[in-house]
Amino acid sequence: MSRRTTLLATGAVLAGLAVLAALNVEGLRRVAIEQLTPDYDVEAASDFQPTYAGKDADRQRVPITLTQMAPGVPQPTDIQFVPGDDSLMIVLGKQGTAKWFDLSDGSSGVLLEVEVLTASEEGLLGLAFHPDYAQNGAFYINYVTNRRSDGRDISRVHEVRVPPGADLRAAKPELKRVLMEVAQPYQNHDAGQLAFGPDGQLYIGWGDGGYRYDPHNHGQDTRTWLGAMLRVQATPDGPEPYVVPADNPFVGDERYQPEIWAYGLRNPWRYAFAPDGRLVVADVGQDLYEEVSVVGAGDNMGWKIREATHCFEPKEDCPTQGLVDPIYEYGRDEGQSITGGYVYTGAAVPALQGLYVFGDFVGGRLWAIPLPAQVSNSTPLVEARTLGRWPILPSTFGQDARGEVYVADFASGAIYRIDPG
Repeated sequence: MSRRTTLLATGAVLAGLAVLAALNVEGLRRVAIEQLTPDYDVEAASDFQPTYAGKDADRQRVPITLTQMAPGVPQPTDIQFVPGDDSLMIVLGKQGTAKWFDLSDGSSGVLLEVEVLTASEEGLLGLAFHPDYAQNGAFYINYVTNRRSDGRDISRVHEVRVPPGADLRAAKPELKRVLMEVAQPYQNHDAGQLAFGPDGQLYIGWGDGGYRYDPHNHGQDTRTWLGAMLRVQATPDGPEPYVVPADNPFVGDERYQPEIWAYGLRNPWRYAFAPDGRLVVADVGQDLYEEVSVVGAGDNMGWKIREATHCFEPKEDCPTQGLVDPIYEYGRDEGQSITGGYVYTGAAVPALQGLYVFGDFVGGRLWAIPLPAQVSNSTPLVEARTLGRWPILPSTFGQDARGEVYVADFASGAIYRIDPG
């Protein structure tokens, strides 16, 4: 799956689009995305070993191996572990299937299936268990479905329930209430992850709605949820599916949607909370740079004024006051589409302890970086340590209760655990 659409068209195609643009700009863009989204392949490898080239050759190395733990599902998009059951892993597939895998005995089965749209970056994209899952049996999924009469698709966050204490190996989850729906103008930049923070609130990251160059300026439009990180209190047993926390940064300001926690995002493809509670977001870039940022309440992450730390619109002398710098960035010489991971808190690979592990979907590279104690516009970018380039398309990461980190290969569907090298 591509989380960036590289619309590389021939001159003839572009000329044809220009002629018809006045008739139906939005429809033509949707056709372009659907037809021109590239399919990525893994480079052939004689053995399943890391390589170190380019800038990685000069970086500090953390030797690892990737141990296959499950065959996964076709085109995996999310890995989650069931609270209270360390061996039970849930893997989402882009085509709409969620499967469970018991890592203790190798058994597996289908947890649920939903009807989804799958053009470009659409599909079943995220799952999160409620903090009180053991008591209420509630979890949430994020998927794209229901093309509307106006041609736009819908991203939907749906509340799912099982009886409290149910074994998900045999349970029959029921889709209950829709927590949130967002109309998507295009089929890319849907983001789609869900994550509960240490504060018990549900964080929902939305991309800018797609196409290229954020044509509707959603990243800086605080009247829309698109291009923003939202924070809500999910209330599975309340009269409404969620309420807006009173301490959200823009509550009471009519210029902002009250659910917004931060904005200025392009396509947050995976985010996680560090042990100290800070939210770490990997945001997919446009043309030149990918970035990792620590995102706080009320932050403006800069898109599309900037791409990472570089002016985007305008190309020079862009206003930077009030924009939050990323803590790390990399360019096209190293990859094309970032996949966010987790801060490693496990014991198997001591050299990764406390480092944020992430990768590049297209390049197959894995890295780890330290998180600065404090982040400001004067904080220098951190240095990365390399875990090598692997013959996989790392589409998502997962973390078990012991803090060990897993990575999914979009090409084969396999799920790997990061083990010592």
